[in-house]
Amino acid sequence: MEWEEKDEVKEEKIYNLFRCGYLDVREWLKETDIVLIPLGSTEQHGRHCPVCTDSIATELPCQIAAEMANVPYYQLIPLGYSPQHLHPPGIGSGTITLSAATYQNMLYEIGRSLIHNGFNKLIFATGHTSNMKAVDPALRTLRYETGAFVCCYRNDAEAVPALLADTGIIENPPEEAPGWHGSEVEASECLYFEQLYGKKIVHLERTDKDWTHPPKWITDVSDKFTKANGSPYLTMNGKDVAWVPMDHQEYSDTGLIGRPGNPFRASAEKGKKIIYAKAKLMAEFIEEVKKIKVEIKNRDYWNRTFRPM
Repeated sequence: MEWEEKDEVKEEKIYNLFRCGYLDVREWLKETDIVLIPLGSTEQHGRHCPVCTDSIATELPCQIAAEMANVPYYQLIPLGYSPQHLHPPGIGSGTITLSAATYQNMLYEIGRSLIHNGFNKLIFATGHTSNMKAVDPALRTLRYETGAFVCCYRNDAEAVPALLADTGIIENPPEEAPGWHGSEVEASECLYFEQLYGKKIVHLERTDKDWTHPPKWITDVSDKFTKANGSPYLTMNGKDVAWVPMDHQEYSDTGLIGRPGNPFRASAEKGKKIIYAKAKLMAEFIEEVKKIKVEIKNRDYWNRTFRPM
C-alpha cells in the first residue's frame, strides 16, 4: 500500500480504538457499551494463499460491521491457536502460533482491560476456526468473574456456507469444501483484500485441486476411514467417531482441503460479496446484543476472583 502526501486531515469518526485517544474512548462509552475484538491467525494456507488469510476473514467484516452498527472495534489480534499448521522444524510454513494457555490468558487480559475501561459487552470475532478450541476458558472466566456479556462470533470461512446459504454466493459443491482451508471462500476473500492492498498476495497458478485423505498411519492398518475436510474428527464408515489431534499435513499434501479442494471459482468480486454479507449479518447480531441488559459486578482489573489460566 503506497503512502500518499496529503495537504489536510479530515475530521472523521474513529472506529478503531487503537487509533483513539482516551477522550475519544470516553465519547464512545457515552454511545455504547459494546466493543468488537477481531481474532485472526498467522498460518499456512496452502501454496496459493497468504498466512494472513484468517486475519483478513475477520478484520474486514469487523471494520465494516462496526460502522454499520455504530460500535468501536479494537485492533486485529493477528496471532491465534494454530499448532496443527506448523511444518517440521526448519521447513518454513510461515505459521506463528500461541499455546492454548498463552492464548487464553491473552484474551482474558484484553477482556479485563476493556471491562475496566467501561465496556460491558465484548464480541470477540474469530476468522480462524481452531481458535474456538481455546477460547472457552477465557470467555467463561470473564463472564463468571465480571458479569459481562462475552461471546466469540464466527467470521471463519468454515461458517460461511451455512451462514450465507440463501445468498447464492457460494458455487463449490459441499464435497469441494468451499469454506475449508484455501478453497473458494478464503481464496475469494484474499483476492478482494489483494485488490484493496494493491499488491499480489494470491497465487492460484501455484496450486492444483487437491484431495484430502486420511492420515497414512491409519490407512496403513485399516480401510474403514475417510477424510473429507479439515475437522479434527476421524471418520469411520461415514461417521465422525473420534476427535484426534492431527497435524494439517497428515491429511492434506498442499494445505488445500476438499474432495477435491477447489479455489478456482474464487474471485475478488465474490470475496467482496462474502465480506459485506458477513458484515451485514454481524451488524444485525450487534443490534440484538444492544438489547441485552448487563450488570457488571467486578470491573477493577486487579480484583480477580479466579486464577489466570
